Amino acid sequence: MGKLKGTIGILTGGGDCPGLNPAIRGITVRGIREGYRVIGIRRGWAGLVDLVRDKDADNRGCFMELDSEIATRAARTGGTFLHTSRTRPSHLPKGAVPPHLQDQYTSETNDLTAEVLKNLDFIGIDMLIPIGGDDTLSYAQHLHEQNVPVVAIPKTMDNDVPGTEYCIGFSTCVTRTIEIVNQLRTSAGSHERFLVVEAFGRYAGFTALLPAMGGASDRCMIPEYDTDPELLTKLLVGDYNKNPSHYAVVLVSEGAKFVGEGDMAFESREADQYGHRKLGGIGIDVAERLRDLSAKHNGGKRIDVLYQKLGYIVRCGNPDAMDSIVPMAYGNMAMDLIQKKKSGLLVAIRNGLYDSVPVNVVVGQKKVIDVEKYYHSERLRPRYQSFIGTPLFSMAGGR
Repeated sequence: MGKLKGTIGILTGGGDCPGLNPAIRGITVRGIREGYRVIGIRRGWAGLVDLVRDKDADNRGCFMELDSEIATRAARTGGTFLHTSRTRPSHLPKGAVPPHLQDQYTSETNDLTAEVLKNLDFIGIDMLIPIGGDDTLSYAQHLHEQNVPVVAIPKTMDNDVPGTEYCIGFSTCVTRTIEIVNQLRTSAGSHERFLVVEAFGRYAGFTALLPAMGGASDRCMIPEYDTDPELLTKLLVGDYNKNPSHYAVVLVSEGAKFVGEGDMAFESREADQYGHRKLGGIGIDVAERLRDLSAKHNGGKRIDVLYQKLGYIVRCGNPDAMDSIVPMAYGNMAMDLIQKKKSGLLVAIRNGLYDSVPVNVVVGQKKVIDVEKYYHSERLRPRYQSFIGTPLFSMAGGR
């Protein structure tokens, strides 16, 4: 091996999803071949917060050196072998400050960016490749502003990172959603019920809209458009009665809402230590509302409801073909940019082509469905028109 060109750090932050390990492999194999040392930072940004800057300290829980064999073996599996967390070093709660720093950081919320910068220097990292969604990548932008060379990779099953038409994990999520809903049809049909399936989608409804486009459901509810429960019930009753097996299906994004009912539904009032409350429960509300309103639109006869929340069922397991291929390309694109000594960028797909955009695109904006173009609000389903000449991920491109 010739002269070392530098040391690359990789981390995965936020929720796990299929496709993270193939991205790590793409970076690691290419990086080592090009003459770089590759370090995997463990547990997202937490690995750069918890590290102890002492050559005799046991920091195996914070970082590890990667080789091609480790990365290649892991790439066939889902999740992230580097592990992950939702740690944000610029907004670290007092209880999350590591023991060796508790005397220095005593506020209820602390900014440990100074420690992160020192820890990057301690490990010897020259270039950083964070893989994650808005929270992970907005902190990457913050580090870029501190002159850390950063090339970021978008990951989120909701597909809601701005600047790119595709995020790692999205294809597997859509594929699994279609498969599971189609399996649930047998029970819905056997019992002649409405089937309500709650999918991912906090602020963007791509994980409900695209499966509906693929035929998984009769109707879908998305966060971008507040739904009239009377309209939804009327449409589903019509679908139910047209179906020889007497059932109808609605996909509901976890961030969807009924007209005039304010905030999203949460599983509980408790938040984690970073202030995140876990979404969930809108599917139950939809199921109860459909059951109670169904008789009004069905000649006085009530229709019972089968409800299923997808949750980690679509997040776990191995990646599909798209989430095996695109992450490999993203990892190699990140290496292309590093080889060209470019930084402050997010690898992306734009207009169906691999590209890159400034990483600051993730700050201060959301990628959501263009309701007027892609959602038929009177029929509560995807709008199918003008596909010729549009990119492959046209509906998922957002704005």
